[in-house]
Amino acid sequence: MTVAVFDHEGPWTEEEYLALGETSQRVELFDGSLHVTPAPTPRHQNISGELRVLFRGPARDAGLHVLEGVNVRLKPGRIPIPDLVITGPIDFDALNVEACDVRLVCEIISPSNAATDKVLKMHYYAAAGIEWYLLVEQATAALHLYRKRGAHYVVQSVTEPGAVLVLTEPVKATIRPEDLLP
Repeated sequence: MTVAVFDHEGPWTEEEYLALGETSQRVELFDGSLHVTPAPTPRHQNISGELRVLFRGPARDAGLHVLEGVNVRLKPGRIPIPDLVITGPIDFDALNVEACDVRLVCEIISPSNAATDKVLKMHYYAAAGIEWYLLVEQATAALHLYRKRGAHYVVQSVTEPGAVLVLTEPVKATIRPEDLLP
C-alpha cells in the first residue's frame, strides 16, 4: 500500500481507493483525499467490542445488523470507516455499506482525531441522511447521542458514567458507560 499511496498523483477516485484493498491501517476517502489513522488502541477496541455485544441481540430482534469497521459510502468519493454501524438488510459481499442502509453510526473519539469525529464526520453523516449518531468518549465512555433534524444533528442525550442510556430507536438497548470500559 505504501508505494501505491506515495506514488499517486492528484485526487483519489473511489475506484483507486477501493483498489487499495484491505489495509492494516484505517484508510478513509474524503472528497479525493485519503485520511489514514493508526490502528485503534486496546481501550478503543474494548469499547467497540462491548458496544457490539450490547447491540447484537437487540439488532437481531429488530431484523438489523451490527458491524465494526466497515466502509460506509456516504456519496461518491466519500467513504469513512466508522467504528460501528447498525444497518438494515445489506449485501455482505459488497465493498461498501451504503449510507441509506445505516440506521445508527458510532464513533469512539480518539484523542488524535477528535475534531474529525466531532465536526467533519458529524457533518458528513448528517448530510448522508443517517438518522442516529453516537459519539463515545474514550476516556470515560460518556455517550453523546445525536438525532438528525433537518440537515444537522441535535443532541438527544448525554449519558455520563453512573447514568444509563436507554435507546428505543433504532434498537432497544440499555447502555451503562462504565460497562464499556476495561
